Amino acid sequence: MTTLVIVLAVAVLVAAGVFFVIGRRNGKHGLRRRFGPEYDRVVARHDGDTRAAEHELNERLKRHGSLEERTLTPQEREEYLARWARVQDRFVDAPQQAVAEADALLAELARDLGFPDGTDFGEQADALSVHHAHHVHAYRRVHAARRGEGGTEELRTALVEARGLFDVLVSNGTGRPAHRDEHHAEGRGRA
Repeated sequence: MTTLVIVLAVAVLVAAGVFFVIGRRNGKHGLRRRFGPEYDRVVARHDGDTRAAEHELNERLKRHGSLEERTLTPQEREEYLARWARVQDRFVDAPQQAVAEADALLAELARDLGFPDGTDFGEQADALSVHHAHHVHAYRRVHAARRGEGGTEELRTALVEARGLFDVLVSNGTGRPAHRDEHHAEGRGRA
């Protein structure tokens, strides 16, 4: 009888251990899948320490995971589209200023959608990473470019990448593309 109890206890412990290992492995893959390039960025920032990186990402999920994005009204959406078009138009004559305006516009749009207000760039970027992980690198890049990091080509690339985040945010789940008139935008040689 005691042998049976010992065998059952060992079996339960082994099953619990397997469950724990599989759960941790799936959690890691779940974070990697959810955060995409942001996962790799955070691991690199922690010098390859995946435990520290995963702890940080889990903390972000706790802080910002329940955030619900507010839907823009059609009028707000059109105003943001018009403002982004002006930013792109300005790029030809004043690339640094256009990138600074794009950075500020993204911060304002994110705030209007219910993300942290943007006074703390890191906090707003972290919140965006929870909901738009595959685009947040563009926000980080345009923010860095705003501070004068890089030449005209780097500024152009930052603005183009930021447009991807802008499109996702301004469409906020509508499924409608953010571009009003693709041929018109391409014909004007925008960034």
